[in-house]
Amino acid sequence: MSTRRVTILLAELRESFYMAMGALTAHKLRSALTLLGVLVGVFSIIVVMTAVRVLQSDIDKQMSQLGSTTFMVQKWPAVYFGGPEGFEKYWRRKDITLREGLRLEQKATLPLSIGLEAVLWQGEVQTRYKKTAPNVQLFGETPGSFAARNWFLAEGRLLLDMDIDGARDVCVLGAGLAKSVFPYGSPVGQRLKVNGFDYQVVGVLQPKGGALGGDQDNFVVIPVTTALNRFGPWHRSLSILVCARNQASYNDTVDQVRGILRVIRKVPPGKEDDFEIFSNDSLIQQFDTFTMAVRIGVAVVSSIALLAAGVGIMNIMLVSVTERTREIGIRRAVGAKKRNVMVQFIMEAIVLCEVGGAFGVVLGILGGNATAYFLKLSPVIPFDWVAIGLIICSIVGIVFGTYPAYKAANLDPIDSLRYE
Repeated sequence: MSTRRVTILLAELRESFYMAMGALTAHKLRSALTLLGVLVGVFSIIVVMTAVRVLQSDIDKQMSQLGSTTFMVQKWPAVYFGGPEGFEKYWRRKDITLREGLRLEQKATLPLSIGLEAVLWQGEVQTRYKKTAPNVQLFGETPGSFAARNWFLAEGRLLLDMDIDGARDVCVLGAGLAKSVFPYGSPVGQRLKVNGFDYQVVGVLQPKGGALGGDQDNFVVIPVTTALNRFGPWHRSLSILVCARNQASYNDTVDQVRGILRVIRKVPPGKEDDFEIFSNDSLIQQFDTFTMAVRIGVAVVSSIALLAAGVGIMNIMLVSVTERTREIGIRRAVGAKKRNVMVQFIMEAIVLCEVGGAFGVVLGILGGNATAYFLKLSPVIPFDWVAIGLIICSIVGIVFGTYPAYKAANLDPIDSLRYE
C-alpha cells in the first residue's frame, strides 16, 4: 500500500471519528442509555478479574512460605471445594502421629530435612510489658520445620533436638510479635506466658510481612513435644514438612516419602493414599482451578449483557440512519463513496462501545481493588483483561454496527435528498 493511500485512509478514519463523537454528543441521553449495557458487561468482567488477581497475587506470596523444593504431607487436603459427602472420607483417615513422623525421619534418605508440625489454636501472649489480643498463632515444631517454612533466624537460636527430646519450655517468636511484646529490648532470654504457660524465648525470626490482611509474623513456635504434652494429642493430626536437597531430586524425594508413609501407615497395595501431599505449585493450581469456574461463569453472564447491548446499539444505529437519511444523501451527492458512509457508521458504533467499555474498565478496576483496600492487600491492574475487554467492545461495535452501516451506504442518493 502506497504512502498516499495510507495517508488518505488515516484522514478518513480521523474524520469518521470526529463525526462519530459529534453524533454522540448531539444525543447525550440516548447515547448514555445505549452504552450502559456495554458498561455493565465490561464492568462485570473487569471487577471479578481484578478481585481474583488481587487474591491470587497475595495467595502466591503467602504460599511462598513453603520453599521451592518443599512439600507438605497432611491428613486433610489443603483446599477442598466439595460437599460434606466427599469430606467424610478425610474424617475417617487415621491421624498422622508423632511416632509416624519420627519413623519417616529415620527411614527417608533423600530429603535434606524433615519437620513435624502441630498447628494449635490462637491464644494470647503476656509479658511484663504487654498482653496481646487472643489472636497469636501457636505452632509446635521440630528443627527441620524452619528451613521448610522459610523461617530464618534474626536473633538467638532456633529449636534444637534436645528441646524436642526434653519437651522443654522454650519458644521462638515471629518478628512482629517480638517487637510488640518486648518493645524496649531484646526478647532473647526473657520469659513470657502463652495461654497461661511459661516459656523462655530463645530466638526471634526475620520478618515476613502480611497475607490476606493478616500478619505472618504474629506467632510463637514451641517444641512439638511440648505442644502435644500441654494441649493433648487427641484428635490432632500432625503435618510433615519435607525439604528436598534440590529441584532435580524433588520428584524422587516425593516418591520415596510417599512409599515409606504407605508402609508405615499400612496402606494396602492398590489403595489410594490415606494422606495428602501438596506443594506451592499444587496449591496455586487448585486455586486457579477453582477461580476458573468463577471466571467462566462471569464471562457467560457478561457475554449475555454484551449481546443485549449489541442489539441495543444496532437498534439505535438503525434509528440514526433513518434520522440522518438527508445527511447521507448530501454526503453522497458531494462525492462520498459507499465505503466512506460505512466507515462513518461503523466508527460510530465502535466509539459508542469503546466509551462504554472505558467507563466499565475504570469502574471495574476500582471495584475489584476495593477487595485489596478492605483486606489491606496490594492493588493490581489486570492489563491483559483491560485489553481483552476493550477488544471485545470493538468487536461488538463492528458486528452490530455493520448492518446499519451497510443499510446507510446503500441508500439511493436521490431518494435520500428528497427525504423529509
